[in-house]
Amino acid sequence: MDYKFLKIEEKANGVILITLSREKSLNALNSAMLKELHHFFSNVCDEVRCIIITGAGKSFVAGADIAEMANFTASEAYDFAKLGMDTFMEIEKCRVPVIAAVNGFALGGGCEISIACDIRLASNKAKFGQPEVGLGITPGFGGTQRLSRLVGPGYAKELIYTTEMIGADKAYQIGLVNHVYEPEELLDKAVEMANKIASHAPKAVEYAKQSIINGSQTDIDTAMQIEKTHFGLCFATNDQKEGMSAFLNKRKTEFKGE
Repeated sequence: MDYKFLKIEEKANGVILITLSREKSLNALNSAMLKELHHFFSNVCDEVRCIIITGAGKSFVAGADIAEMANFTASEAYDFAKLGMDTFMEIEKCRVPVIAAVNGFALGGGCEISIACDIRLASNKAKFGQPEVGLGITPGFGGTQRLSRLVGPGYAKELIYTTEMIGADKAYQIGLVNHVYEPEELLDKAVEMANKIASHAPKAVEYAKQSIINGSQTDIDTAMQIEKTHFGLCFATNDQKEGMSAFLNKRKTEFKGE
Protein backbone atom coordinates (compact mmCIF):
# COMPACT_ATOMS: atom_id res chain seq x y z
CA MET A 1 0.00 0.00 0.00
CA ASP A 2 1.27 3.48 -0.87
CA TYR A 3 0.90 5.78 2.13
CA LYS A 4 -0.14 9.39 1.59
CA PHE A 5 -0.18 10.52 5.22
CA LEU A 6 2.49 8.28 6.78
CA LYS A 7 6.20 8.71 6.24
CA ILE A 8 7.94 5.41 6.98
CA GLU A 9 11.66 5.45 7.74
CA GLU A 10 13.68 2.32 8.43
CA LYS A 11 16.34 2.90 11.06
CA ALA A 12 19.09 0.46 12.09
CA ASN A 13 18.43 -2.68 14.16
CA GLY A 14 14.85 -3.21 13.00
CA VAL A 15 13.58 0.15 14.29
CA ILE A 16 10.87 1.89 12.24
CA LEU A 17 10.01 5.59 12.51
CA ILE A 18 6.48 6.58 11.44
CA THR A 19 5.84 10.30 10.97
CA LEU A 20 2.17 11.27 10.85
CA SER A 21 2.05 13.84 8.07
CA ARG A 22 -0.92 16.16 7.54
CA GLU A 23 1.08 19.16 8.65
CA LYS A 24 -1.33 21.83 7.38
CA SER A 25 -4.05 20.25 9.54
CA LEU A 26 -1.67 19.77 12.52
CA ASN A 27 -1.75 16.04 11.66
CA ALA A 28 -5.44 15.73 12.52
CA LEU A 29 -6.68 12.17 12.13
CA ASN A 30 -9.06 11.65 9.23
CA SER A 31 -10.45 8.37 7.92
CA ALA A 32 -7.73 8.05 5.29
CA MET A 33 -4.90 8.40 7.80
CA LEU A 34 -6.57 5.97 10.19
CA LYS A 35 -6.92 3.41 7.39
CA GLU A 36 -3.24 3.80 6.54
CA LEU A 37 -2.26 3.29 10.18
CA HIS A 38 -4.53 0.26 10.43
CA HIS A 39 -2.95 -1.25 7.32
CA PHE A 40 0.59 -0.64 8.54
CA PHE A 41 0.06 -2.11 12.00
CA SER A 42 -1.84 -5.08 10.58
CA ASN A 43 1.19 -5.97 8.47
CA VAL A 44 4.26 -5.49 10.67
CA CYS A 45 6.96 -7.78 9.30
CA ASP A 46 9.10 -10.16 11.33
CA GLU A 47 12.25 -8.05 10.95
CA VAL A 48 10.76 -5.12 12.87
CA ARG A 49 11.88 -4.88 16.51
CA CYS A 50 10.41 -1.55 17.67
CA ILE A 51 8.26 1.25 16.20
CA ILE A 52 8.32 4.99 16.93
CA ILE A 53 5.40 7.28 16.09
CA THR A 54 5.85 11.05 15.88
CA GLY A 55 4.21 13.99 14.10
CA ALA A 56 5.36 16.23 11.28
CA GLY A 57 6.08 19.85 12.12
CA LYS A 58 5.16 21.31 15.51
CA SER A 59 2.21 19.03 16.25
CA PHE A 60 1.97 15.36 17.19
CA VAL A 61 -1.75 14.99 16.46
CA ALA A 62 -4.08 17.90 17.20
CA GLY A 63 -7.12 15.61 17.33
CA ALA A 64 -9.54 13.93 14.96
CA ASP A 65 -10.49 15.88 11.84
CA ILE A 66 -13.41 18.09 12.92
CA ALA A 67 -14.07 19.17 9.33
CA GLU A 68 -14.73 15.53 8.45
CA MET A 69 -16.82 14.84 11.56
CA ALA A 70 -18.96 17.97 11.72
CA ASN A 71 -21.90 16.67 9.66
CA PHE A 72 -21.78 12.99 10.64
CA THR A 73 -25.00 11.19 11.43
CA ALA A 74 -25.02 9.11 14.62
CA SER A 75 -24.41 6.00 12.52
CA GLU A 76 -21.51 7.58 10.65
CA ALA A 77 -19.99 8.78 13.94
CA TYR A 78 -20.22 5.23 15.33
CA ASP A 79 -18.41 3.88 12.26
CA PHE A 80 -15.70 6.54 12.57
CA ALA A 81 -15.20 5.70 16.25
CA LYS A 82 -14.98 2.01 15.34
CA LEU A 83 -12.30 2.73 12.73
CA GLY A 84 -10.29 4.73 15.27
CA MET A 85 -10.72 2.15 18.01
CA ASP A 86 -9.83 -0.76 15.71
CA THR A 87 -6.74 1.11 14.51
CA PHE A 88 -5.54 1.98 17.99
CA MET A 89 -6.16 -1.59 19.11
CA GLU A 90 -3.82 -2.74 16.34
CA ILE A 91 -1.21 -0.35 17.77
CA GLU A 92 -1.78 -1.51 21.36
CA LYS A 93 -1.62 -5.19 20.45
CA CYS A 94 1.21 -4.87 17.92
CA ARG A 95 3.67 -7.68 18.66
CA VAL A 96 6.55 -5.19 19.03
CA PRO A 97 6.77 -2.22 21.41
CA VAL A 98 5.53 1.11 20.09
CA ILE A 99 6.99 4.39 21.37
CA ALA A 100 5.11 7.69 20.98
CA ALA A 101 7.54 10.60 20.51
CA VAL A 102 5.14 13.44 21.29
CA ASN A 103 6.60 16.57 19.75
CA GLY A 104 3.69 19.02 20.14
CA PHE A 105 -0.09 19.02 20.49
CA ALA A 106 -1.54 15.64 21.51
CA LEU A 107 -5.19 16.51 21.84
CA GLY A 108 -8.27 14.30 21.58
CA GLY A 109 -7.33 11.55 19.13
CA GLY A 110 -3.71 12.62 19.51
CA CYS A 111 -3.74 11.91 23.22
CA GLU A 112 -5.63 8.69 22.50
CA ILE A 113 -3.11 7.41 19.95
CA SER A 114 -0.27 8.17 22.38
CA ILE A 115 -1.90 6.13 25.16
CA ALA A 116 -2.40 3.21 22.77
CA CYS A 117 1.41 3.09 22.52
CA ASP A 118 3.55 1.23 25.05
CA ILE A 119 5.73 4.18 26.06
CA ARG A 120 5.35 7.94 25.73
CA LEU A 121 8.29 10.32 25.43
CA ALA A 122 7.48 14.02 25.22
CA SER A 123 9.10 17.25 24.15
CA ASN A 124 8.86 19.91 26.82
CA LYS A 125 6.74 21.78 24.25
CA ALA A 126 4.13 18.99 24.14
CA LYS A 127 0.54 19.63 25.20
CA PHE A 128 -1.96 16.93 26.14
CA GLY A 129 -5.72 17.10 26.49
CA GLN A 130 -9.13 15.59 25.79
CA PRO A 131 -11.21 18.56 24.59
CA GLU A 132 -14.15 16.59 23.20
CA VAL A 133 -16.93 17.57 25.61
CA GLY A 134 -16.24 21.19 24.70
CA LEU A 135 -17.28 20.23 21.17
CA GLY A 136 -20.43 18.44 22.29
CA ILE A 137 -19.03 14.92 21.95
CA THR A 138 -17.17 12.33 24.04
CA PRO A 139 -13.73 10.85 23.42
CA GLY A 140 -14.31 8.19 20.78
CA PHE A 141 -11.00 6.40 20.17
CA GLY A 142 -10.56 4.80 23.60
CA GLY A 143 -9.87 7.89 25.70
CA THR A 144 -12.47 7.18 28.38
CA GLN A 145 -11.00 3.71 28.87
CA ARG A 146 -7.23 3.82 28.36
CA LEU A 147 -6.67 7.17 30.05
CA SER A 148 -8.26 6.11 33.32
CA ARG A 149 -6.28 2.87 33.27
CA LEU A 150 -3.06 4.81 32.75
CA VAL A 151 -3.38 7.81 35.09
CA GLY A 152 -6.27 6.73 37.31
CA PRO A 153 -9.94 7.69 37.10
CA GLY A 154 -9.53 10.94 39.04
CA TYR A 155 -7.08 12.58 36.64
CA ALA A 156 -8.85 11.06 33.62
CA LYS A 157 -12.19 12.50 34.68
CA GLU A 158 -10.62 15.90 35.36
CA LEU A 159 -8.96 16.06 31.93
CA ILE A 160 -12.09 14.86 30.11
CA TYR A 161 -14.71 16.84 32.06
CA THR A 162 -12.80 20.14 32.16
CA THR A 163 -11.10 19.86 28.72
CA GLU A 164 -8.00 21.27 30.44
CA MET A 165 -4.85 21.14 28.32
CA ILE A 166 -1.72 20.21 30.29
CA GLY A 167 1.98 20.57 29.55
CA ALA A 168 4.61 17.87 29.43
CA ASP A 169 5.74 18.39 33.05
CA LYS A 170 2.20 17.90 34.38
CA ALA A 171 1.76 14.91 32.07
CA TYR A 172 4.94 13.43 33.55
CA GLN A 173 3.74 14.15 37.08
CA ILE A 174 0.50 12.19 36.61
CA GLY A 175 2.16 9.30 34.79
CA LEU A 176 0.89 10.11 31.31
CA VAL A 177 4.44 10.29 29.89
CA ASN A 178 7.61 8.40 30.80
CA HIS A 179 10.22 11.08 30.07
CA VAL A 180 10.39 14.74 28.99
CA TYR A 181 13.16 16.09 26.74
CA GLU A 182 14.21 19.23 24.93
CA PRO A 183 12.61 19.31 21.44
CA GLU A 184 15.91 18.75 19.64
CA GLU A 185 16.63 15.67 21.79
CA LEU A 186 13.27 13.94 21.49
CA LEU A 187 13.74 11.78 18.40
CA ASP A 188 17.31 10.87 19.30
CA LYS A 189 16.14 9.73 22.73
CA ALA A 190 13.28 7.76 21.17
CA VAL A 191 15.65 6.03 18.76
CA GLU A 192 18.09 5.36 21.60
CA MET A 193 15.34 3.67 23.63
CA ALA A 194 14.09 1.75 20.58
CA ASN A 195 17.62 0.47 19.90
CA LYS A 196 17.92 -0.70 23.49
CA ILE A 197 14.63 -2.58 23.21
CA ALA A 198 15.67 -3.99 19.83
CA SER A 199 18.92 -5.35 21.31
CA HIS A 200 17.02 -7.82 23.49
CA ALA A 201 15.42 -11.15 22.58
CA PRO A 202 12.47 -10.31 20.29
CA LYS A 203 10.28 -13.21 21.42
CA ALA A 204 10.90 -12.45 25.08
CA VAL A 205 9.95 -8.79 24.53
CA GLU A 206 6.86 -9.87 22.58
CA TYR A 207 5.79 -12.34 25.28
CA ALA A 208 6.37 -9.74 28.00
CA LYS A 209 4.17 -7.26 26.13
CA GLN A 210 1.43 -9.86 25.70
CA SER A 211 1.59 -10.74 29.39
CA ILE A 212 1.27 -7.08 30.44
CA ILE A 213 -1.59 -6.27 28.06
CA ASN A 214 -3.59 -9.48 28.47
CA GLY A 215 -2.94 -9.73 32.19
CA SER A 216 -4.10 -6.18 32.86
CA GLN A 217 -7.53 -7.02 31.46
CA THR A 218 -8.26 -9.89 33.84
CA ASP A 219 -8.07 -11.02 37.47
CA ILE A 220 -4.72 -11.63 39.18
CA ASP A 221 -4.95 -15.44 39.17
CA THR A 222 -5.63 -15.57 35.43
CA ALA A 223 -2.92 -12.98 34.85
CA MET A 224 -0.36 -15.12 36.68
CA GLN A 225 -1.33 -18.06 34.48
CA ILE A 226 -0.73 -15.89 31.42
CA GLU A 227 2.72 -14.97 32.73
CA LYS A 228 3.62 -18.60 33.53
CA THR A 229 2.60 -19.64 30.03
CA HIS A 230 4.76 -17.00 28.37
CA PHE A 231 7.68 -17.74 30.69
CA GLY A 232 7.49 -21.39 29.66
CA LEU A 233 7.26 -20.53 25.97
CA CYS A 234 10.54 -18.62 26.20
CA PHE A 235 12.32 -21.92 26.87
CA ALA A 236 11.22 -23.22 23.48
CA THR A 237 13.22 -20.45 21.75
CA ASN A 238 16.82 -20.40 20.58
CA ASP A 239 17.15 -16.90 22.00
CA GLN A 240 16.66 -18.23 25.54
CA LYS A 241 19.50 -20.69 25.00
CA GLU A 242 21.65 -17.94 23.47
CA GLY A 243 20.90 -15.46 26.25
CA MET A 244 21.73 -17.82 29.09
CA SER A 245 24.75 -19.28 27.29
CA ALA A 246 26.13 -15.77 26.69
CA PHE A 247 25.57 -14.87 30.34
CA LEU A 248 27.31 -17.99 31.64
CA ASN A 249 30.21 -17.61 29.21
CA LYS A 250 30.51 -13.83 29.77
CA ARG A 251 30.12 -12.91 26.11
CA LYS A 252 27.85 -10.60 24.13
CA THR A 253 24.47 -11.99 23.11
CA GLU A 254 23.51 -12.54 19.46
CA PHE A 255 19.74 -12.75 19.45
CA LYS A 256 18.13 -13.79 16.15
CA GLY A 257 14.47 -13.72 17.07
CA GLU A 258 14.15 -17.50 16.94
